[in-house]
Amino acid sequence: MQNNTLASAVRLVEVGPRDGLQNEPSLQLSTELKIELIQRLAGCGLSHIECGSFVSPAKVPQMADSQAVFNQLMRKPGVRYAALTPNLTAVEHATAAQASEIAVFTAVSDSFNLHNIHCTTAQSLERFTPAIALAKQHNLPVRAYISTVMGCPYGGEVTPQQVADLAAKLIAMGCYEISLGDTIGVGTPRQTALMLDAVTTQVSVDQLAVHFHDTYGQALANILVALEYGIATVDTSIAGLGGCPYAPGASGNVATEDVLYMLQGMGIETGVSLEQLVATSHWICNRLHKENGSRVSQALEPLSGVKRGAQRQ
Repeated sequence: MQNNTLASAVRLVEVGPRDGLQNEPSLQLSTELKIELIQRLAGCGLSHIECGSFVSPAKVPQMADSQAVFNQLMRKPGVRYAALTPNLTAVEHATAAQASEIAVFTAVSDSFNLHNIHCTTAQSLERFTPAIALAKQHNLPVRAYISTVMGCPYGGEVTPQQVADLAAKLIAMGCYEISLGDTIGVGTPRQTALMLDAVTTQVSVDQLAVHFHDTYGQALANILVALEYGIATVDTSIAGLGGCPYAPGASGNVATEDVLYMLQGMGIETGVSLEQLVATSHWICNRLHKENGSRVSQALEPLSGVKRGAQRQ
């Protein structure tokens, strides 16, 4: 239920090195570039960074060197370096790479799962059982992503109750947190509220995070609704990098800089430096030879000579 009690602090989960870079269509990005990005992000004050995924390199070639990325990282104390893991074999690789945390992923929609991981939602949960058990043996926290919480590119509408039931099952399986993902960015604030009304009847708000794509420009508005429900964890991606290779037309994640600017304006602590984050955002976009997807980074372009708060006549 919406309570309008905002958290005094919000944890930003930076997914750019994984969810962002995995969708880059250019030639294979170097391991060194990925490592430098992760280390720059940690230097900005981000304490939870998703660094790679142990998935089929044939399906997601940009993540083929995730083992090397984890092995070569210079890790900063207090930073959680997470890995995406779809099954037991992936968890074995993640533990060997000394990931700080694993994340499993499924979708509300069977049709999306069949396109994405070639099984139904129920079958995906069966795969997670031994994977989560192995993670627990290694004292690794397990996070879960639920995709298509606002709609599916293949199956259309999903109901809030479907999202709530799936979130409750994943908590019961041993996941400490559920990240609710609007994979194709179609959700609106009203839909977000209806979805959270259902989910928060079965899962505590302190076990929930949100993961919004900005396809229709609704991500910040939807995040504000989630904050008003007491949710205090938000997934973001530097420069708005990313999308979804299995969701036609889905544009990037909400930009970390844009969320941070909003949170700062609301007096909510994150521990992240906006100035350093903007510099990192421009650095990675220059390296990728692409336009910056963050409105805040565009406004604070260091070469523009326009300072934050400056007025033009």
